Amino acid sequence: MLRIVIAEDAVLLREGLVGLLARFGHEVVAAVSDGPALIAAVDEHRPDVVVTDVRMPPSHTDEGVRAALALRHDHPGLPVLVLSQYVAHVYAATLLESGTEGGVGYLLKDRVGQVADFVDAVERVAAGGCVIDPEVVRQLLSRRRDPLARLTPREREVLALMAEGRGNAAIARSLVVTEAAVGKHINAIFAKLDLTPSTEDHRRVRAVVTYLRGAE
Repeated sequence: MLRIVIAEDAVLLREGLVGLLARFGHEVVAAVSDGPALIAAVDEHRPDVVVTDVRMPPSHTDEGVRAALALRHDHPGLPVLVLSQYVAHVYAATLLESGTEGGVGYLLKDRVGQVADFVDAVERVAAGGCVIDPEVVRQLLSRRRDPLARLTPREREVLALMAEGRGNAAIARSLVVTEAAVGKHINAIFAKLDLTPSTEDHRRVRAVVTYLRGAE
């Protein structure tokens, strides 16, 4: 069972998420409607994962994701899943870059097709994974120069699927290759992106961040 804090200003959606997560055996320890309340709830409850919208009171612009970044700073490694109707490009890239410490995710509300997929994303982020909607990937990449010129077309395909949060087995099924072949491609990606050895999960996240942010 995960202990979860939810930040969402739309009351029907907020209460719906509480009930949905409870059905899957998780506990929502706090459900709030603005950024300051989100920070206070995390400080009080120390949850396993935060699920937050981007736009919340009082300005209805970016309070949610700014609160999430502040929490990641104050609580290093705190897993955060953003659930929004749009891509806040600058904040999204910064939040995803912070995924080198603890799980992080960014999903678009209108593109969540299955309840089980959403709950799976929450669980994966809580476990330290990186879950990103492909549309978020597309929009962030469209704003940046391509930093991946050293990768082969197949390696770029593998990295794109990694950015969608897929594991080696899922990538192998998608590309109709063996898991061993996927592993070789991933090791080549790490080498070509100059990612020094660390834990496997951290290098995967760092590779995805490189893919999203591009060359400075």
